[in-house]
Amino acid sequence: MSTMIKMVRAFAAVAVVAAAAPALAAGNPPHIERQQWSFAGPFGTYDRAQLQRGFKVYQEVCAACHGLRLVAFRNLAEEGGPSFTEEQAKAIAAEYTVEDGPNDDGDMYERPATLADRFPSPFPNEQAARASNGGAYPPDFSLLAKARAAHRGFPWFVFDAFTQYQEQGPDYIHALLTGYEEAPACLGDEFSGYYNKAFLGGSITEEACKDEHLTGGPIGMAPPLSDELVEYTDGTPMTVDQYSADVAAFMMWAAEPHLEERKKTGFRVMVFLIVFAGLLYFTKKTLWRNVEH
Repeated sequence: MSTMIKMVRAFAAVAVVAAAAPALAAGNPPHIERQQWSFAGPFGTYDRAQLQRGFKVYQEVCAACHGLRLVAFRNLAEEGGPSFTEEQAKAIAAEYTVEDGPNDDGDMYERPATLADRFPSPFPNEQAARASNGGAYPPDFSLLAKARAAHRGFPWFVFDAFTQYQEQGPDYIHALLTGYEEAPACLGDEFSGYYNKAFLGGSITEEACKDEHLTGGPIGMAPPLSDELVEYTDGTPMTVDQYSADVAAFMMWAAEPHLEERKKTGFRVMVFLIVFAGLLYFTKKTLWRNVEH
């Protein structure tokens, strides 16, 4: 009994440390609110209309700085994607130019993009991107929704595992795009950049700000969105909150275009395993029914 009590106490101590470790490591991490996503959960699916709106926000606002190098134009018309028609995807591709070659003379040349091409980068190289953005390198959007996530500490990640909630990335993107605020006065006149309360890469270390429990920190990207910046023709509200949700959903699709297929396959596998386990149980009962134990 005493051994059992010691084990329980040891487990409780580990749980407390696990709960406190993220907070100690991050200081005062930002609170990222969970959003309602159509693709969340084991049976979630993408909202095609939302993906098309998110692509429009990306194309008209984000594409000036952020690439989408792992996504091909043909993906826009594939099953499970934004459900553009092939003609619409071809028209979108024709708006871009890509470098090709060499030709017969050994020279590289530019041509209109086709469905087989991937989205070209807005900059020829990383150095040019940094030079155009004050030294900051705008990340590519292809996998960003899976690479950026505010992982929750103990015990919340356990509940996320059981509920199969994997949308921390889109949650963070939405929080970041809606998290711009006026810089606190305690940061002083020397503060440069923009203050974002949800920015995970920021840090507030000034003594004057410790009592204010600030989260987030300075970010080099100016607020990219404003109300009525992108025109929606389906009656959807043209607000920063809606734009942020739509482009976050589009980025999730870009990072995981086969999400719906994966979830369907996973469900079939679980059904198979349950049936298989039942067959094994009844087989065992049949084989060992007349054997004395």
